[in-house]
Amino acid sequence: MTYVRFLNDKPPYDLTYNDVFMVPNRSALTSRMQVDLSSTDGVGTTLPLVVANMTAISGRRMAETVARRGGIAIIPQDIPTEVVAGTIAKVKGSHTVYDTPVTVSPNTTVGEAMSLLPKRSHGLVVVVRDGRALGTVSEADTAGLDRFAQVHEVMTTDLVTVAAGADPVEVFDQLSAHRTETALVLDGDQLVGVLTRKGALRSTLYTPALDPQGQLMIGTAIGINGDVTARAEALLEAGADVLVVDTAHGHQEKMIESLSAIRAVRDAAAQAGRRIQIVAGNVVSADGVHDLAEAGADVIKVGVGPGAMCTTRMMTGVGRPQFSAVLECAAAAKEDGASIWADGGVRHPRDVALALAAGAGSVMIGSWFAGTYESTGNLITAPDGRMYKESFGMASARAVKNRTKDSTGYERARAGLFEEGISSSKMYLDPERPGVEDLIDQITAGVRSSFTYAGAADLPQFSERALIGVQSPSGFEEGRPLHASW
Repeated sequence: MTYVRFLNDKPPYDLTYNDVFMVPNRSALTSRMQVDLSSTDGVGTTLPLVVANMTAISGRRMAETVARRGGIAIIPQDIPTEVVAGTIAKVKGSHTVYDTPVTVSPNTTVGEAMSLLPKRSHGLVVVVRDGRALGTVSEADTAGLDRFAQVHEVMTTDLVTVAAGADPVEVFDQLSAHRTETALVLDGDQLVGVLTRKGALRSTLYTPALDPQGQLMIGTAIGINGDVTARAEALLEAGADVLVVDTAHGHQEKMIESLSAIRAVRDAAAQAGRRIQIVAGNVVSADGVHDLAEAGADVIKVGVGPGAMCTTRMMTGVGRPQFSAVLECAAAAKEDGASIWADGGVRHPRDVALALAAGAGSVMIGSWFAGTYESTGNLITAPDGRMYKESFGMASARAVKNRTKDSTGYERARAGLFEEGISSSKMYLDPERPGVEDLIDQITAGVRSSFTYAGAADLPQFSERALIGVQSPSGFEEGRPLHASW
């Protein structure tokens, strides 16, 4: 049974996030920073945000960046197991505070260096030799220069450096005094990372999601076809912190069969060490939750059709408005001692807050994070000068083509006919929030404020104290800010 209360009678129809609002309660909280946003799903994250296992979004850069801020990213099931293992190793080897630098050798061309610049949001390429930083190159340094020039000819050598282990507040003050945004972090004379002024500030506001060895957390997805047992064993051996058994229609016999097999692998591994959580989905009903929980899922993924890249509802008529799906499934999971992830349909910080109010232990975000520096796609400049990345659904013809690359031409062509997703969508970078951390700041600020309005200090209190009302479309529109006069 869920604790969520409705302001008036609960309507006899299902609700989306746009259909509902939250009424403020009397609150004893005096600061947003009194709020504990640690997830209740048992995975161990300090922020209830999960990056969806979409090929166009979730990779190594996304995983390490999000984990530093307390969330977790899920590497897609389409990626070969050995490649995923390498990604896990790189994320585990990344620093928990400092961003990974983009490095080049002195003889690298300016063109190549600039092509690497958008891989990170800190805006610098570091020129190194034998691990020592020689200089940095930014976009401003290369304006108007021949792209075949070498970086040692144009690099800036007046470097701002800090020692590894320096207090973030002191680093922030030092960068402010130098009126610069980024410092190189050195251990002796060796480059170990970069730290921006915002990064120093964020390191005092967020707690990284770490495994028991103190390394950044990362999750991996497994489909329900093929040798799921072998893949689960390999991913656990590689150090995955959560296994996500994923298919569009999670309430089916093949899922239950695969989930049971993966649970057996996990339980055997747990006897020698840590018990890894298993997530499975997607479903939208209490029956689906109960069946997957019985088959071995610790967390059930909820959502059919609300994703920005998903065409399932228009193609099939199947799905369910997401707020009601989360509400019912969270109540069912509570009965089973399980948790849920709300997967899809979030486009504003309010949606994340409402999903948590409905009982989600964490909220999955996909397309919203596609238009960031850290997503896996290449940065493209549109004719109007705006930058974007291409995103696509995991049931689209494009994704199916990637997933069936080892099949015969006929089998691939046949599979491509049954698409339920968009194959190409332009996700523009927000000039004010081009990095995933910028979006996390925005989401976290909104969610923390939601908690204070509800008078809740943590997720369990939030779902208990949330008072939900139902609104008309015009009620939703009334809440939108106006960026220009009417």
